[in-house]
Amino acid sequence: MRIKQKAAAYPYIGWLLVFIVVPLILVLYFSLTSQGGEFTLENYRRFMEPVYGKVLLRSLNLALISTVFCLILGYPMAMIIARTDISKRNLMVLLFVLPMWMNFLLRTYAWMTLLGKNGVINNILQALNLPALNLLYNNGAVVLGMVYNFLPFMILPIYSVLSKIDNTLIEAARDLGANEVTVFRKVIFPMSLPGVISGITMVFMPAVTTFVIPRLLGGGQYMLIGNLVEQQFTYVYDWNFGSAISIIMMVFILIAMAIMTKYDDQKEEGGLW
Repeated sequence: MRIKQKAAAYPYIGWLLVFIVVPLILVLYFSLTSQGGEFTLENYRRFMEPVYGKVLLRSLNLALISTVFCLILGYPMAMIIARTDISKRNLMVLLFVLPMWMNFLLRTYAWMTLLGKNGVINNILQALNLPALNLLYNNGAVVLGMVYNFLPFMILPIYSVLSKIDNTLIEAARDLGANEVTVFRKVIFPMSLPGVISGITMVFMPAVTTFVIPRLLGGGQYMLIGNLVEQQFTYVYDWNFGSAISIIMMVFILIAMAIMTKYDDQKEEGGLW
């Protein structure tokens, strides 16, 4: 029986080796070598230059702002869904998941038609004799695009945890005299922390490395880490420096995940950390 189980695992092990381990080794190899193939740490030293530090800080800042907005908007929405009748929950979850079935690029282009100089919002403002607004090609548009695209990744894990909380605990807290604020602060929020941490991780990671949103909604004038990596691979053809940036970002993300996981007291065995 055990031999059959091992044999069944071989295809998955092969898949992991070919599509995960080998690419990671190649990226690490390129990051530690020059374009001539000699071993060097120059690619990592180059990233320490101030210009790239500013790009990193801007990426982390916008990703953090987007994550906070997603949490502020997503947590109440997750609570509303969790408290809705079971017959309506699936429909509400579907409404949030449905846009994710559309191509990511198309969703971002849709915002350009809304926020553009001759877009829907400015046309409405002009019809009301109000001045047109510069809604596109700024940090606000980039954050808006990130929040819109990544909000479901915050809502779904929080909803999943909230829907599993035993209502008898909440009723017991109310019977002991706790008001709604105390029930939320002492019972609901602490028990929902695993979902909050999962949501923050799932939003922050793609937000800090995205390159389509800042290119389209930021007009290409806001260079983020994702744009820098894309530029090195597709325009400059400096794969070595691009690989070094990718490795550095992986380290940052792993550190962020480790910090977040330390606050997850209810984590189950078998986690990453």
